[in-house]
Amino acid sequence: MKAEIIRTDRLTLLPLKAEHADEMAVALSDPGLHTFIGGAPDTAQALRARYARWAAGSPVPAESWCNWVIRLRDTDRLTGTVQATVTTDDRGACAEIAWVVGTPWQRTGIATEAARGLVAWLRKHPPVHTVVAHVHPDHQASAAVATTAGLAPTDQRHDGEIRWRLTTG
Repeated sequence: MKAEIIRTDRLTLLPLKAEHADEMAVALSDPGLHTFIGGAPDTAQALRARYARWAAGSPVPAESWCNWVIRLRDTDRLTGTVQATVTTDDRGACAEIAWVVGTPWQRTGIATEAARGLVAWLRKHPPVHTVVAHVHPDHQASAAVATTAGLAPTDQRHDGEIRWRLTTG
């Protein structure tokens, strides 16, 4: 599976490229973005190296890395990222998704719209049968994004985060 351009009402999700690193380093520069995930903002150079690895794809044959930058069409600015790691099992494929939106664009519905667009795209790509996300138990905004994207919390935890799940078929 390969990332394709995804369009929503206000957004264009573009397959991630190393060239996006400079703008994304600025968009994701707020240390507060790491409150729930740990770490610190990356430099453009570090992002460029990471994005190049991600764009090259997973070294595991049964796993696809699909990564996008989120472009807000009315300003033509990159505002964040969404991603799906798709693995194959005996039933087909399972996608683990994640999202991050820069602080200036939070509380505007961008993360929700991007996550919903991503889930809709995954549902059109059979045999994706399950979509999961991991959300810190105190991260109410990400829990709201997961809910709106159709996922529901489970009683499972992974690295202290709640596993959210949507069964697509």
